[in-house]
Amino acid sequence: MSPIKHIFVLMLENRSFDHMLGFSGIAGADAVSGQPAKINGLSGAESNSFAGQTFAISSPAGFTMDVDPRHEFPDVLEQLAGPAAQYPPSGPYPPINNSGYVSSFAASGGAANPGEVMKCFLPAQLPVLVALARNFAVCDNWFSSLPGPTWPNRFFLVAGSSGGLDHSPTTAEMFVWEGLLGFPFQNGTIFQPNLIWRIYAGGELCLAHALKGIHIFDITPFSNFARDVADPDYPAQFTLIEPNYGHVASDYKEGNSQHPLDDVTSGEALIKTVYETIRNSPIWPTSMLIVTWDEHGGFFDHAVPPAAIAPGDAPQIASANQFGFTFEQYGPRVPAVVVSPLIPANLVDHRIYDHASVPATVAAAFNIPPLTQRDAKANHLLSLASLPSARGDAPLTLPDPASSSLTTSAVAESALPAAALGGLPSPAATRPTEPVGSERSMPGFVYVAMRNDLDLSPPAQRPAILARVGAISTRNDARLYIEDIRQKVRSARAQSPP
Repeated sequence: MSPIKHIFVLMLENRSFDHMLGFSGIAGADAVSGQPAKINGLSGAESNSFAGQTFAISSPAGFTMDVDPRHEFPDVLEQLAGPAAQYPPSGPYPPINNSGYVSSFAASGGAANPGEVMKCFLPAQLPVLVALARNFAVCDNWFSSLPGPTWPNRFFLVAGSSGGLDHSPTTAEMFVWEGLLGFPFQNGTIFQPNLIWRIYAGGELCLAHALKGIHIFDITPFSNFARDVADPDYPAQFTLIEPNYGHVASDYKEGNSQHPLDDVTSGEALIKTVYETIRNSPIWPTSMLIVTWDEHGGFFDHAVPPAAIAPGDAPQIASANQFGFTFEQYGPRVPAVVVSPLIPANLVDHRIYDHASVPATVAAAFNIPPLTQRDAKANHLLSLASLPSARGDAPLTLPDPASSSLTTSAVAESALPAAALGGLPSPAATRPTEPVGSERSMPGFVYVAMRNDLDLSPPAQRPAILARVGAISTRNDARLYIEDIRQKVRSARAQSPP
């Protein structure tokens, strides 16, 4: 029987390992051998060439970005294998040399300052993450599950597969998904009857709501989290925590997801809140917290992602596999820290993990079967919890986030009134007349808003809702609809018992 009774996962947005921890200099004991070990970080000599110039890795990174680096499948292909790389459908991934990050960013709109994706944070800029890594275990070979964007990578976290999805969903696909009552997987997801689970969301839009079988009232506001885990009988074996994604139809600000357009210190505050809430709860002695990021967000990482095991499940939606990807290649590294009082302090874990290691860990802890070949073969995290009893020296609190001129005074949602941190009306959409699909993540957020709308409306209103969503054509149309639904969700929550 595993001593771990509660597994929590906080997944943030769009940051590579080198970008966040490459200059941290973290050293400790190897998680396997116990010998002295250092993280596989940066030497300072790493670089990319573009337009006849060399752009070396540098620091510090800015707390926010003016341009969001692209990270769809073709963008990551260029970042990993260079501007001339091509992927043959159903074929092998081309050789990886990490040479195309700067050229890709320039094509994303970053031509005025193409070296921005080579900038990495100093330890003093991320005191919360660095303190957590030094006090517990940092995994420096945790790779995104495929070389692609947010949606399929987040699906791997809960299904050991993306159901064949290798791209961000399109507007047309929203209605295919809705006809199936959510995105389906051949073997289902981690949210199944033989596991006690909960989902907490920092905002009104929760990406797990896109999954088949998830209803809006399966999702709990994060503002309830501290009260819930203060209960010594907190029942959930697996808990997923999604951040507040901010103003998704404009600039992503006022969130805490660490999206590149938002302030990274707000995400630091969220990590601090989640850790301290669990640390000071009665369930701390039997808990494990995994903090990781969905994908690298287009930021440089020097490690070469290895080959991966295909999930082996059959896609349930024909359009999911746009690029003919075989899922036999990991994407770039992302940060990952594993926290538990049963983990010795200051471990460096060089073993290979990806997001499918989360369902693998849940399966190992609670004796449930794997979902796919990917999570069946993935390394799980239970061996890190090797102590016979809970440590007494784990910090009760973590450092405060670094000071940023752009940080709002309200950075931790648990300390805020309901209207704060993403609850305020969204500013005008950026590029309001552009098609809704010009930013690939927006149709997916519209879809989640539609799921909320349908869940909160009488069945007779379904045709009108689908017609309204079908008429959305511009980014501003999407903003107006999402704003309406955010208000609808808040009203429904206000009328429901906590």
